[in-house]
Amino acid sequence: MKKSKRKLYEGEVLKDYRELVNRYKSRYANNVAFEYRHDVHDEKTIKVTYAEFANDIEALGSSLLTLNMENKRVAIIAPNRYEWCVSYLAVGTSGLTVVPLDKSLPDNEIESLIIRSKVDTVIFDKKYSEVFKKINQEKKSSLKYYICMDDTDGFIKYSEILSKGRELLLVDNNEYNNVQINPDEISIILFTSGTTSIAKAVALSQSNICADVTALSQIAKIYETDRFLSFLPLHHTFESTTTFLYGTSCGITIVFCDGLKYIQRNLKEFNITGFVCVPLMLEIMYKKMMKTIEEQGKTKLVNTMRKITRGLLKVKIDVRKKVFKQIFESLGPNLRMFISGGAAISKEAIKAFRDIGINLLQGYGLTETSPVLAGENDVYKRDGSVGFALPGIDIKIDKPNSEGIGEIIAKGPVVMHKYLDNEEATNEVLKDGWFHTGDLGKFDKDGFLFITGRKKYVIVLKNGKNIFPEELEILINQLGYVSESMVYGKPDKDDDLTICAKIVYNAEEMEKLYPNKSKEEYHDIVWQDIRNNINKQMPAYKYIREIIVTDEPLIKTTTQKVKREAEMKKIFGN
Repeated sequence: MKKSKRKLYEGEVLKDYRELVNRYKSRYANNVAFEYRHDVHDEKTIKVTYAEFANDIEALGSSLLTLNMENKRVAIIAPNRYEWCVSYLAVGTSGLTVVPLDKSLPDNEIESLIIRSKVDTVIFDKKYSEVFKKINQEKKSSLKYYICMDDTDGFIKYSEILSKGRELLLVDNNEYNNVQINPDEISIILFTSGTTSIAKAVALSQSNICADVTALSQIAKIYETDRFLSFLPLHHTFESTTTFLYGTSCGITIVFCDGLKYIQRNLKEFNITGFVCVPLMLEIMYKKMMKTIEEQGKTKLVNTMRKITRGLLKVKIDVRKKVFKQIFESLGPNLRMFISGGAAISKEAIKAFRDIGINLLQGYGLTETSPVLAGENDVYKRDGSVGFALPGIDIKIDKPNSEGIGEIIAKGPVVMHKYLDNEEATNEVLKDGWFHTGDLGKFDKDGFLFITGRKKYVIVLKNGKNIFPEELEILINQLGYVSESMVYGKPDKDDDLTICAKIVYNAEEMEKLYPNKSKEEYHDIVWQDIRNNINKQMPAYKYIREIIVTDEPLIKTTTQKVKREAEMKKIFGN
């Protein structure tokens, strides 16, 4: 059992969302909480202070409490924007239950989850106007109140309900002021990734989320002067807990990204110091960085300087920002921190970012654990690991094999209450107070946790050998032209499994490397690299025997995790 004692910072206990909003008013009132554009082409940006943010939260909360809600549940669906953050905390500080919905869901799934979650009210971006008009007409759900953030006709106007709330705040007996929050009650309902028929409704309390924010404050230091770029979807706990809630608890400025294709521009123009991301993005940044260095003929020089600066760090001399100034100018001159989670990242990328002076911290967790269970910090890091158990959290490996690999299970204040209306699924994962993650991993001798794969995706051969797809995928993704890959087992005639890989190449990069080649010839090029560069690193039972080569992206969730079941259906046609 691993319960971390590696608490680097004193941190601060956060009990509930009311306490968080009070912190905005008492400590950070004049700090800029958010900066964003309404439109990517706007020259001027909008800046909102923490005092204004807190006032909007309290005003919206006051108005919501005047609505006659039966189930007291409020859904929110929108791209990342200021009104999403106001709405989330307004619901939470009003003693109501918030139901954040995935902004990328198709209309039929939005309708299904609205019905399943039994929400009374929905607050939404104008892009969802048509689906909510349809839901309103069909009268299949318990929805009574439709609040549009963009003041679209036919719905309650967000601006009007906010104005009404500001008037209510001036009244002494305003119901909002008298709300008593019970942080241990279920007040957040989150749907896991997947189709509506299998998506589970994770029931969390404010004490779950706040326990995670408290633990993060003890291992990852961020400052009032930090400026974080927000581009992962806010409905997902990784972004909402880490960037939004933990970030604002420290008084940072959150900048909403203009769009994925504008990330590089935003990093520079907004003087971004850090962001929370998934490994896929870091791998892309790493490949671009190394490609630029190679094209400039500076690979040998940069590698030499990386070794020198690494050596100087051992005697506490840090000159990385000066030595690699040119690289920082291209990435973002003020970058200092990446927080990565959700999947594995190659050791090469980790080492490269750390060598040039960016503090890359990896973490691990699930929606059901609010979400972060383990993470690295400024001092305790190990390439390839996801760090150690956060303070206050127990992690152990259940039924480890001879290599120490087994299912990761966890216990602590961050673990969910249950899956809503699904006792059977709850009992499958919650046993004697331990949450069974479904992930496989192991500890090294120093207590660092390494993820080896997802339990249900392990390929078990007839001879009993286990193959972890993620291990092979990391190697494949290191090929310069590869965007992403998925390794899987295909049943063969001997009742065994053939190891296969679906490999997505970057069309632009492939054209540069191999001009005037056909797609059929691309297949042969990739196959040669698999045979000569990947298989030769592996024992024979791990050899990749068949490949599919394409430039069509894999099916993914909004947090860029590959939907393996959907891909398998696509491959096998069932």
